[in-house]
Amino acid sequence: MADKLKHSDKELLEKLQIDAKTLKRFKEIRTLTIKEAKMRGKTTGKIRVLGISGSARDENGYAQQKSNSEELLESCLADCKKMGAETDILMLRKFDIKPCRACYSTTNTQCHFYCSCYPKGTKEADDMSNIIYDKVLWADVIIFATPVNNFKMSTMMASFIDRCISLDGSLPPANPLAPKDKELNIKHTKFIELTADNDIPGSGFLRRFSGKTAGIIVTGHEEGASMVISSLFMTLSHFGMLMPPFNNMYAMSSICVPTYTDKSHVTSSCFTDEARILAQNLVIAGKLAKNIKSTDWKNNYSSN
Repeated sequence: MADKLKHSDKELLEKLQIDAKTLKRFKEIRTLTIKEAKMRGKTTGKIRVLGISGSARDENGYAQQKSNSEELLESCLADCKKMGAETDILMLRKFDIKPCRACYSTTNTQCHFYCSCYPKGTKEADDMSNIIYDKVLWADVIIFATPVNNFKMSTMMASFIDRCISLDGSLPPANPLAPKDKELNIKHTKFIELTADNDIPGSGFLRRFSGKTAGIIVTGHEEGASMVISSLFMTLSHFGMLMPPFNNMYAMSSICVPTYTDKSHVTSSCFTDEARILAQNLVIAGKLAKNIKSTDWKNNYSSN
């Protein structure tokens, strides 16, 4: 479908109370985002599976023992690779991920891509902006692995998820030199509300997780796994990720045994078999998703 705006330039200038230069910038962002959406809609090549490990535990660190959730994640990725997938793993503890500054709701749904709090390639940037966002965009399937810490996901996984808001519907800033210009961002959002076309992906807010397949691995000693999975499930679903049947697993020890025996329980064949089944389901779902452009999944482009 041809990209024809619903309103004339004259109408937009009047409705938004902006000048011609600003309108040109809004249109430029729209054009860039439509181009990005077309590029992200391509579905060729092997299934690409990315594992995200949210554990702080490292066998070379104070724990002197490999992370249980990471061990199951590696097992799952190995099975994905056996089925022909390309795989990669990100151990979040090895990266500098600064906290989300929670500016999203103060700038009128204008979190930016790449994150304008830590702009990619600048001295303020961290590894999330410089490395991890691109790794996430690379993947067709993402497996989120975390231990249970105090009945919740790990702090590292939570920080990673928080920073992923920059992938979920965000656009380049209307003014790169003043990305938090609230008045300008409000007008940009109104421009999107007036011009977004649900038949033209990228004409509004772009959901970059849309159509990617999600898998979840959670390990713990006591109750909390169900709460962690539920929290991730809702968040990832609202990111637009696909949730195939049997897309999550949790490996639990028992409160009746000491924690130092957890590894023998949670990495036993009982759970590595579950990881193998998870891998099979995720690769199947990833292959099915390849038959559909990621931009074919519908959401309201005018709302973020």
